[in-house]
Amino acid sequence: MCDMNEDMSQAFPLFLAPMAGVTNTIFRRICKSKGADVLTSEFVSAEGILHRNARTQYYVEFETEERPIGLQLFGADPDRLAEASRAIIDWVQPDFLDLNFGCPVNKVVCRNGGSSLLRDCPLLAKVAEKVVAAAGSTPVTAKIRIGWDSQSVNALETSRLLENCGIQRIAVHGRTKEQGYGGLADWDVIAAVASAVKIPVIGNGDITSAKDALLRRRETGVSGLMIGRAAMANPWIFEEINAALEGKEVLAPTWEERWKLITTHCAQEIVWRRDEAMGMKSMRSRLMSYTRGMPGGPRLREKLARVASLAELEDIASFHLAALSGQESLRDLFPTSHQ
Repeated sequence: MCDMNEDMSQAFPLFLAPMAGVTNTIFRRICKSKGADVLTSEFVSAEGILHRNARTQYYVEFETEERPIGLQLFGADPDRLAEASRAIIDWVQPDFLDLNFGCPVNKVVCRNGGSSLLRDCPLLAKVAEKVVAAAGSTPVTAKIRIGWDSQSVNALETSRLLENCGIQRIAVHGRTKEQGYGGLADWDVIAAVASAVKIPVIGNGDITSAKDALLRRRETGVSGLMIGRAAMANPWIFEEINAALEGKEVLAPTWEERWKLITTHCAQEIVWRRDEAMGMKSMRSRLMSYTRGMPGGPRLREKLARVASLAELEDIASFHLAALSGQESLRDLFPTSHQ
């Protein structure tokens, strides 16, 4: 098991954001291979851990190559979260635990989880204190948003409180709960948090390019960056940012390289789920992200929204590459047999 110092061993580490339905072990390993330094699981409920059901096992399993990796917990019952923390450390030995105080999704918030706790700082502090105590030598981190809404931006208060509770690192998403994923992330608030606490602060929100990363590093004083939605479409973003941090340039992946990664991801998902139909169905939303910005994208996504097998995906990739090389017309991207 790694310690927090090893998590931060890179001069300016890049984190893959935990994303429900996205950051399973397959996608995490892809991002790791592209230069992500620290990984975190999609969030897991305390009750799921304590019951050790099959679904939870999918959420928490990881390979050694994914280390350092954290498991993200959500919930609002301090005692149950503490119990779950001990259980998950015993079960899979993560490098750190991460507390989800930022999820804006209503089905989480209505259970008093995620960003709901930003409205109840005493409860948030009790959760943090109990989990830190239960985790023992395993570091505990937290992910927050800057507040519930524009009238209650309390990231400074929340971050200081968490630091005092023993939280060892904070990731700050620069939006409020009410913003969801709309509008712009407020990096002025993130910068204020970074200067207000002594523990590392990781900035999150609207990092879509190496240029964005260099700007935020220069202007905010954060200790690292967390990449979420941009990585869904472009896992190579970690390579691009790492190269830029070293003053280098990296060539954008070719269309062939993009399709190779897409088909590899699908093949690995099928193996992991032990079911081709289920694996391909689970990948459809990922395929929508991967093909964002591709020539012929709308028609391509119409096909991918119904793709049911790896062989079918490989055919679609072959026809698309043929069209891009001039052998076929993008307007007539797929033959009649694929209508």
